[in-house]
Amino acid sequence: MKRLAVVAAVVVLPCVSGARADVVMETVPVGNFGNAGEMSGGSAGGWGLDRICGAVDYAYNIGKYEVTAGQYTEFLNAVAATDPYGLYHSSMHSLALGCQITRHGSDGNYTYDFSGRPSGAEADWVNRPVNYVSWGDAARFANWLHNGQPTGEPSFGTTESGSYDLSATQDYYGPDGETPAHGSDDWYALNAALLAIIREPDATWVIPSEDEWYKSAYHKNDGDTGNYYDFPTSSDSVPGYVNYSGDLSGTGTPFTDGGTDPGNYVTYDGDFGTLGIGYPYFRTEVGEWENSDSPYGTSDQGGNMMEWNDTVSGFGRGLRGGSFNYAVNDLHAAYRYLHFVPTDDALFFGFRVAEVPEPGTIALLAFGGLLASRRRR
Repeated sequence: MKRLAVVAAVVVLPCVSGARADVVMETVPVGNFGNAGEMSGGSAGGWGLDRICGAVDYAYNIGKYEVTAGQYTEFLNAVAATDPYGLYHSSMHSLALGCQITRHGSDGNYTYDFSGRPSGAEADWVNRPVNYVSWGDAARFANWLHNGQPTGEPSFGTTESGSYDLSATQDYYGPDGETPAHGSDDWYALNAALLAIIREPDATWVIPSEDEWYKSAYHKNDGDTGNYYDFPTSSDSVPGYVNYSGDLSGTGTPFTDGGTDPGNYVTYDGDFGTLGIGYPYFRTEVGEWENSDSPYGTSDQGGNMMEWNDTVSGFGRGLRGGSFNYAVNDLHAAYRYLHFVPTDDALFFGFRVAEVPEPGTIALLAFGGLLASRRRR
């Protein structure tokens, strides 16, 4: 297991994105475009509406790790000296289960760090995933990446345009960036506006689609097939976890940050007694389970945080992957969560980003795949 720096990058696919900045997201490539999907949902033995998931006909990159609290803090310090759209949620710091980002100062001069953490050094918190983020927060983070990670107040060119046009949402937030009262007319209008948002044609950094997320988590990476694992640890077997005694389940070996991963382990509540790894961190550092990656090399697509995707169903956006306080079923490929509205933020909501090629590049990749197919035949 390894500690990660906030600044780390591997960019493989030739996608166009913004200028170089301090936070560079490490990604892994997902190829085999043209693969078949598989059924997910209730009729596949899981939960949620049935859908064929995982078919993607282009190559893309996806974040190897969930967005960390350290990366999100850099984002806040870049754009949220004033916070009209509620990018910061007080629960991040005020609740024990929060990621412990602390806000200082007053509107127009806000700064963010980990100085209010309950214990440990700052380095013990920065590489754990951010939580208490909504779908709208994730879209604004993606826009910031698309725009080259600029500094300045949330506006067009920083957080409100880029991969997503958020202009239709701006009039509904309260004076301090708070979400309208649940069930109010403005609450319904804001969520409806967020549900209507789709990727812009020139989008680069994005919230993954459900198919992009599902493929990178479960597909066996064995060509353009329809073969999938049940769990995002390259396995059909139930993953291990940190148990009530603080041991790696089934081993009697105490869990330690940075210890050896036996393989097929994730951070979840496997015994209905311990939330993740327990107090004070609950969540493991991203990449903690270094021998439990998906076949494409992603980490923590099961456990740690449930992750937003861009699926719309009724009045909800999609979430996948289970979390540190969820049981094993939620890690399974057949479980789809579609009932959370895009303004919801909770202790188990996080996200990762993907980097997608522009339409011209997709056409070129598809043409290359067609030529390759013809040559094979």
